[in-house]
Amino acid sequence: MAFSDEPDPGTTERRRLGERRSHTVRALVAGAWHARRRNPRRGEVVRPGSIDWHAPQWFAAALLVLLLSMADTFLTLVLVQHGAIEVNPIMAPLVIGSGRSFAFLKLALTATAVTILVTLTRVPTFGRLLAGPILIGTAFLYALLISYELWLIDRFIT
Repeated sequence: MAFSDEPDPGTTERRRLGERRSHTVRALVAGAWHARRRNPRRGEVVRPGSIDWHAPQWFAAALLVLLLSMADTFLTLVLVQHGAIEVNPIMAPLVIGSGRSFAFLKLALTATAVTILVTLTRVPTFGRLLAGPILIGTAFLYALLISYELWLIDRFIT
């Protein structure tokens, strides 16, 4: 029996050229609609795109961060209208006026960061730290910030 590099003429070659799993962005987009990989394969290094299903607690944490960010945006605009100063030098020019550009940019930046963190929830980042706890920590910090803003409103505005 002789071995050949060419497939048997009676069979159809189903494989495509190249490794399909090496296309991270395509895997993330396809996985958003047809999630199949809940865990990385044995021995596979966990990286973005190695799984395409994320646990519900990460969705809940992401949604909480986005809602708290929107609340922070609203409270910041209220405080600025009553004489407070935005201390973030990047956002300070955007708060002036109606605040639409401030709200849009803040939501866009937060949504982008949250999407990246959800994608990386099981990937070690910053050495050993997983991104999932960073997402929960962000929600906790937003809750503290909103508590402070509510205290400022209660103390100085009402």
